[in-house]
Amino acid sequence: MPFQKVHPEKLSTSVVRQIEQLILRGILRPGERLPAERELSERLGVSRPSLRDAVSELQEQGLLTAKAGSGIFVAEVLGSAFSPALTRLFRTHDEAVFDYLSFRRDMEGLAAERAARLGSSSDLKVIQAIFDKMVAAPANSDEEARLDAQFHMAIIEAGHNVVMLHMMRSMFDLLSQGVFYNRKIMFDQRTTRAAILDQHRAINDALQARDPEAARNSVQNHLSFVQSCLADQQAAERNEAIARLRLEHETGPSKTP
Repeated sequence: MPFQKVHPEKLSTSVVRQIEQLILRGILRPGERLPAERELSERLGVSRPSLRDAVSELQEQGLLTAKAGSGIFVAEVLGSAFSPALTRLFRTHDEAVFDYLSFRRDMEGLAAERAARLGSSSDLKVIQAIFDKMVAAPANSDEEARLDAQFHMAIIEAGHNVVMLHMMRSMFDLLSQGVFYNRKIMFDQRTTRAAILDQHRAINDALQARDPEAARNSVQNHLSFVQSCLADQQAAERNEAIARLRLEHETGPSKTP
């Protein structure tokens, strides 16, 4: 008969499995600090020695890291998604920028469709709360840019696919580093910001209505608009460079005081 003896699980092993799940599901995020040892042991209902054993095992796995005088943090596990050499290529070749946006359009469209079908009521409340903060954020601010990325990540999280979650989080990490484009430069015009906000509103409305097709279309329309804005920005920069050459040819090199 295919039965095996059941062995009781160590408390530290249960803690390891729980923290692994929280990291896998994207609830504990890279760089996030864990509560202090006493507080965390009380929350988990285990002794501090059992907690230390679990933390030690997770550190050996590379999932947690200790910072002297600061505490225990979730490791920055996303860095391995793209090598430094590949990141440099992304930064210096325009085709990577547009391929990045095309990839996001496909993947986020699918994530939005999944979120509309599979997202829980709490998932949709998170998305609504972030959108409300976006509306209230100062125009063209770091806070607005942060909330924009958070809004998109919340949709991906609501799609409940852990592979997609971690892959897309690594993509957003590159965006936050300015590898692909600078959001603040692209969206510095008031009319553009209003259009972006309206597009996010359409995405949110479709999700709250649990309309998978509208959610997918809204995300894809938004990212097509972003791609168009980026193309216009690059064309404007090229035209300005040519105009400066013409000006220099007519008036001579500019002299800096």
